[in-house]
Amino acid sequence: MTIVTVKRCEDGIRSIGVSGHSGYAEAGGDIICAAASVLITTCANALETVAGIQPDVYENERNAEIRVTLPGGLTPRQMHDSQVILESILQGYRDVAQGYPKFLKINQ
Repeated sequence: MTIVTVKRCEDGIRSIGVSGHSGYAEAGGDIICAAASVLITTCANALETVAGIQPDVYENERNAEIRVTLPGGLTPRQMHDSQVILESILQGYRDVAQGYPKFLKINQ
């Protein structure tokens, strides 16, 4: 199962992490893992290109884990933009989890 972990602070989402293999299909044909990978990659890229933020990105291929965390010291505008991006990504994960609840779970 793929697990999405969301950590929040008083200002909103602080980080989103994805770990594990869904087990939906063989490697290379697993649409759940593909969706999870696209969403977390889009998250990191959008924070950089849209919000102008350099997120902290942790990757561990052995454990199939990627985590994107906001840095400290964001301006109010950057915080707003980052929350729009992070909430949009989280909605994407909710949509996948709703369609495939046995293969993707969200922990908040």
